[in-house]
Amino acid sequence: MVTVGEMVRATRWGHSFEPSKPTLAVAAPASLGSCGRITSVMRAMLLRAQAPIGASPLETAEIVTPTPEPGEVRVRVRCCAACRTDLHVIEGDLPPRRLPIVPGHQAVGTIEALGPGARRFKLGDRVGIAWLRSTCGVCAFCATGRENLCEASTYTGWTHHGGYAQFCCVPEGFAYAIPPVFEDAEAAPLLCAGIIGYRALLRSRVPRGGLLGLYGFGSSAHITLQIARHWGCSVYVSTRDAGHQRLALALGAAWAGGSGDPPPERVDSAIIFAPAGELVPLALKDLRKGGTVALAGIHMSDVPAMAYEPHLFWEKTLQSVTANTRSDGEALLTEAAAIPVRPRVTLYALADANRALQAIQGDRVEGTAVLMLD
Repeated sequence: MVTVGEMVRATRWGHSFEPSKPTLAVAAPASLGSCGRITSVMRAMLLRAQAPIGASPLETAEIVTPTPEPGEVRVRVRCCAACRTDLHVIEGDLPPRRLPIVPGHQAVGTIEALGPGARRFKLGDRVGIAWLRSTCGVCAFCATGRENLCEASTYTGWTHHGGYAQFCCVPEGFAYAIPPVFEDAEAAPLLCAGIIGYRALLRSRVPRGGLLGLYGFGSSAHITLQIARHWGCSVYVSTRDAGHQRLALALGAAWAGGSGDPPPERVDSAIIFAPAGELVPLALKDLRKGGTVALAGIHMSDVPAMAYEPHLFWEKTLQSVTANTRSDGEALLTEAAAIPVRPRVTLYALADANRALQAIQGDRVEGTAVLMLD
């Protein structure tokens, strides 16, 4: 359940709160292992087999509390934001890398255990856990500042258990110190939606004060818009949902229209957040000469055939965005704190993770859905 204090904070921030449905009581926090030793257990939302989110495939379960490996820290999770990448993991758009799996890769909490040799943080420090969990550190990509392309990379909530749980372990080098300006639920969306949006903004090569087009307006786009406005950009937003159009205008967009509506003028750069390949030719056609379209998603439906002259000629560029580097994360958190960015969040109890993700899929969330742990 969400505490009274959390509900008070949600009211103070102007956030909405989705009350939890009744759930089964959690058993004692420890049990006897097979050898008679005490084994600590934790509550988690577990995916045993990939399935449509409409079938509510995440189940409340008790699993063994993780022990931090050398160089890792164990985080007591306070909250974890949900996003479409979680949907891709759950529904099978991304092939399974580990099953059963605890999803979630935007977790905020406090360090309550250190693995052997872990010295970067101290007990009680507040940190965030993001999508990129580890890289090899020695390949050509890692050696040239492109660790997001490392062939040996691992991912929170896909290859390793994630933040839809009371505890989560992460290598200390891949944890992020959370700026004090953010409450827990405000910080969580920055750890994927924010970082990916920031990298997409850089990859779009939008000039300061330029014209930027955003296609789709969910969790990542509503953070990216705030940064772009801080850069002096005029932002045009294309989204099918009328509520998301109103939010975009409230956050400073110069124009907001429906999918397929032409923007008032051509833009210098564009970012496609919606996982819809049919938007690619539309965005390229809306570009000025020499402009760039960045594709922010980890998954996208097929891109239709395009004509060379209206879509790609005039030195237009089409860029994909693959995960993030740690420097992206550090830069985003620093800039978001300085602005400061204020994510809009809707709070759910951890046990309502299926319902939160169903709302994301149905475009019924304003900003970001965040799962709260008691």
